[in-house]
Amino acid sequence: MSESLTMNHQYSETPVRDVNAIVTAGLKRRYAAEKRFRAYGITAIALALAALVILFVTIFGTGYSGFWQTTVSLPINLSGKAIDPAGTRDYYTLSKANYQGLVKESLRGLFPDVKSRSDRKALYDLVSDGAGHKLRGMVLDNPDLIGQTVTIEAALGSDLDQFAKGMISADVPEADRRVKDNQITFLKHLDDQGLIGTRLNWTFLSSADSREPEQAGIWGAIVGSFWTMLVTLLLSFPVAVAAAVYLEEFAPKNRWTDLIEVNINNLAAVPSIVFGLLGLAVFLNFFGLPRSAPLVGGLILMLMTLPTIIIAARASLMAVPPWIREAALGLGASPLQTVTHHVLPLAMPGILTGTIIGMARALGESAPLLMIGMVAFIADVPGGPLDPSTALPVQVYLWADAPERGFVEKTSAAIMVLLVFLILMNGAAVVLRKKFERKW
Repeated sequence: MSESLTMNHQYSETPVRDVNAIVTAGLKRRYAAEKRFRAYGITAIALALAALVILFVTIFGTGYSGFWQTTVSLPINLSGKAIDPAGTRDYYTLSKANYQGLVKESLRGLFPDVKSRSDRKALYDLVSDGAGHKLRGMVLDNPDLIGQTVTIEAALGSDLDQFAKGMISADVPEADRRVKDNQITFLKHLDDQGLIGTRLNWTFLSSADSREPEQAGIWGAIVGSFWTMLVTLLLSFPVAVAAAVYLEEFAPKNRWTDLIEVNINNLAAVPSIVFGLLGLAVFLNFFGLPRSAPLVGGLILMLMTLPTIIIAARASLMAVPPWIREAALGLGASPLQTVTHHVLPLAMPGILTGTIIGMARALGESAPLLMIGMVAFIADVPGGPLDPSTALPVQVYLWADAPERGFVEKTSAAIMVLLVFLILMNGAAVVLRKKFERKW
């Protein structure tokens, strides 16, 4: 009897120990898997942050120098014989005078020993052609300056500016760099005389594109982006909100509305270049709208932005509790009054957030704009949505393809400006969401 009890006790304890061991081993494996998953997540975040840091360091390290410019102070004799020989102060005569020749004369005065043609050409290349345009503007604004000697801060030529900023090394053999030895000597002589200085590069911030890197600016591209975004916003926002309200509040639930919803979701994932091809075929070739105009760019970006805003607006309308609608209808409001007076105002913060995110995406697009000709060289600031223009992302694309060393820093500096706009727009979306967020 005792032996049978002992054997039964042993048989009953063995499965219990096995189950405990199995459970313990399973927990260990689960905890180890959770730790590995957490480690994978932390590693992925770290890699993403590292890539982001490398990107920003590369862009800022290359582009920060584009916001300041090396200059040389030149005394210019505004000779009346050279500018206005007849002394009539006629606007046409003053505007056609050879102001760059006066700049060259000033340089010859600073380096009287330079006689050979090649050395003089190297000397003249020290100063940007923009110095002559600056003199012209000064004289046209104040003709009384004629006959006087004025001192201007002229921008150095692009290559000399890059050398002064340390982007071009003097240790490289002369044949392998764009700055010649005699130009380095001229620049050192001017620096010893205290004529070399630096200033904020207002030209970059206030002018349009140019073939010369030291005269190129982003203001024309910024204005073009402004007109393009304005057209996009004015067309996409009301259409998208109206479509979202109809689909969410009034449209019957059938296979046709299901088909429309599926197509809207699919359009949100269509590559932007497809919208560019559509705009090229429809707006330019069929309707004959002007090429490279912000109006056409805005129409294309409107088509691209519509699905994003519609989806965000529908989600915001869906988030409004149904008892808001039931209460309004119970008090006698019509379905339209319920939506316009109650549902839509409560959903508007989310709609605005989705709109800003969609506009931020449109601001950074370049592929559809390339298809409609906004890649053209535009030297003037556009005055309206029908004027030829470019946009900031397209300007970055143009400068990135330019061979001159000076456009490298211009490209990175323009990317920095574009990133600032994108960060501000996304920040505004976050602020709106936090400020007007409602918890039901």
